[in-house]
Amino acid sequence: MLSVLEEAHDEITNYIENKRTEEAAELLRQCQEGAIGIGHIIENSEGEGTEEVGALERYCELVYQVFEALLNGEEINTRQTDKKFRKFINLLSNGIRNRIPTQTEALFLPYKASMWDSLESVWKEMEEDPDVTAIVMPIPYYDKNPDGSVREMHYEIEDFPSDVPVLDYRYYDIEARHPETIYIHNPYDEYNYVTSVLPDFYSSKLKDLTDELVYIPYFVLDEINPSNKEAVEANEHFVTVQGVLNAHRVIVQSENWRKVYIDVLTKHTGENTRHYWEEKIEAKISPKIERVRNLKSEDFEIPEDWKKITDRSDGSRKKIIFYNTSVTALLRENDGMLDKIERVFGIFKENSEDIALLWRPHPLIEATLTSMRPDLWEKYRAIVDEYRKNDWGIYDDSSELDRAIAVSDAYYGDPSSVVQLYKETGKPIMIQNVEV
Repeated sequence: MLSVLEEAHDEITNYIENKRTEEAAELLRQCQEGAIGIGHIIENSEGEGTEEVGALERYCELVYQVFEALLNGEEINTRQTDKKFRKFINLLSNGIRNRIPTQTEALFLPYKASMWDSLESVWKEMEEDPDVTAIVMPIPYYDKNPDGSVREMHYEIEDFPSDVPVLDYRYYDIEARHPETIYIHNPYDEYNYVTSVLPDFYSSKLKDLTDELVYIPYFVLDEINPSNKEAVEANEHFVTVQGVLNAHRVIVQSENWRKVYIDVLTKHTGENTRHYWEEKIEAKISPKIERVRNLKSEDFEIPEDWKKITDRSDGSRKKIIFYNTSVTALLRENDGMLDKIERVFGIFKENSEDIALLWRPHPLIEATLTSMRPDLWEKYRAIVDEYRKNDWGIYDDSSELDRAIAVSDAYYGDPSSVVQLYKETGKPIMIQNVEV
């Protein structure tokens, strides 16, 4: 409201200087109403007798004096009047900033429930701050067809943890509310070949609807040496995305990655922009890693249908192997990866008396293959159907990655961000090789 008053003062000066008396008088009246409104807000919050309300009363007196002078046709020194107006605005702004606690709004916009862990610890920190209203508002997303058009819409609001209060996106007007901070973990805007959030939630639009748009990646990457040119070039596509370019602040997982981001972005935009990226890119341990470090297997209840596979007849539990298959490996190896998966299943099925296989494919495999490799999707789906029908292993397509990490005894599968998380548990990891 104060910023609106400030804009109105500029218009009043313009109207007076151009002899538009009626418009100037109407704006002065609105300024007085606005100041009275601010005063009521402060009194309701802080009680009567504050310095700020006293300043507002003096401001209203000044407005009235200018109003009367204007109607009486008196000469008005606009420069001096504008200076007095600015003095009051500065006085009020400083008082509100320094003496009156104000509630700020932090809006979290996850789209896939399985990726919520990339924002969760930040949300918890905000949730515990009495001066912050933290709102979690899941947003819908579409799968894409091979030609780039959209098909089925998904809205996973029901899949978020029960202890996270979520708000339906249809009941929150971002433009009207203008939250001080917005957190996102989807950086692709319209440039994702597989999925797309609704265009209203592209970072290119959100950046203008908040004071600070913050991007935190939903993935955790292998650490690399910033001086390793080949490794940096292989990972540039993670850096030059819309979310990074449009956000006011970007939080990456380590100092090494911060340097990579700064170097890559400077290379693309010019050496004179380095300071800008240094200010914008921040290194902080990933919320995903923070969460995994605090996991305990006893915190998770193993579903009854899993127990038929994990438990022996004497009540003891088999070793559980977390088998992870990634989108990248399937796209790279095609039919070779399908053959590998079938061979893996053969080995684990032979040893299912002692070992339980927990297969958790990447949640975007279906959307990716139907969009980019429809023929491969049909073969892959047949493997999934066969695996689930035989019921000797667990198929986990839930949003609960943490549960799979916590209850399993070892990891086997493709290189992926899950490996970086699993390392934090200290449990064994083996990376599969398609050729073996």
